[in-house]
Amino acid sequence: MEAKRKTQEQEKEKEALAAQVDIWKYVSAFTPMAVLKCAIELQICETVESHGGSITLPELSVALHCSPSALHRIMRYLIHHGFFMQTRIIRDQESSVCYTQTPKSRLLLKDGMAALILLESSPVMLAPWHGLSGRVMLKGAYPFEAAHGGVDLWKYAAANPDHSKLFNDAMACHARLAVSAIIDQYPEAFEGAGSLVDVGGGDGTALKTLVNAFPWIRGINYDLPHVLSIAPHHEGVEHVGGDMFEMVPKGDAAFLMWVLHDWSDEECIRILRNCMDAIPKDKGKVIIVEAVVRESEEDDEYIEFRFALDMVMMAHTERGKERTCKEWKHLINEAGFTKYTLKHIKAIVSVIEAYP
Repeated sequence: MEAKRKTQEQEKEKEALAAQVDIWKYVSAFTPMAVLKCAIELQICETVESHGGSITLPELSVALHCSPSALHRIMRYLIHHGFFMQTRIIRDQESSVCYTQTPKSRLLLKDGMAALILLESSPVMLAPWHGLSGRVMLKGAYPFEAAHGGVDLWKYAAANPDHSKLFNDAMACHARLAVSAIIDQYPEAFEGAGSLVDVGGGDGTALKTLVNAFPWIRGINYDLPHVLSIAPHHEGVEHVGGDMFEMVPKGDAAFLMWVLHDWSDEECIRILRNCMDAIPKDKGKVIIVEAVVRESEEDDEYIEFRFALDMVMMAHTERGKERTCKEWKHLINEAGFTKYTLKHIKAIVSVIEAYP
């Protein structure tokens, strides 16, 4: 009995220690984002890449005009987390330690995931998190509005071009990742779509990627006029300004990616009905690309990030949320669609196809 009691006490001590270690991770949880933002702003990855993917500390500090000691500490942290690795090379018969790129560090390059980090680490997007408890307790304005003088995310972006660009760059970053994953894993979604309307398509990156992969598609990029005013020209893509709550341009199919999660059920149903009015009743469809929350602990490496995205929606939007399969079914049925399919892919998003 005494041996059993001691074993139980030891197990409790291990659990308590493990819990304490875990909480320390949350205490410093902001650190990884802040250090990555620092690396992106300093253009560390671009500098290493411009030196052939490998560079010494003295070379890097000179190139960036940085303090060698401070830069060393930043690089040590990044190496510990898999961004860069240290290698030893021989130059002029002398051995030198170099920082070398890794797959993770290359994702911090301009055409990787840097824009998403810069958006979420910006003061504008961080401030609402301090109002999360007020949102849960239904006290006062929604977190984003409370932090920014009663203005919601969309009005704030319209009035602040720099933040609007930051937001649209981040959405373009996600579009490259998500659309490429769909093209690779589920190209059938776009079969028969001679014209495709990207509703809330931002700067047109998603359609550009799709038109390049499927040249038969005529792309219509539909978004608010202030968004399209700085959108670049893409071959095969027409920019059309308007309000998705009022109408959607005609097309063989409508495409909604990371749009509906920003809005309430009632607003989503309104958008979906406008999409249904824009497509042919006999062969049209609405393609919805969103995170689908799967609450069971199945083999899914993205489950943590979908839960986190739901918290982002709570902090940054009035009534937006990430939805479960059951919740998506409800929206689609309420909007008047007769059937739908759901395709999970190896990405943070899934593909839903809704038919009139």
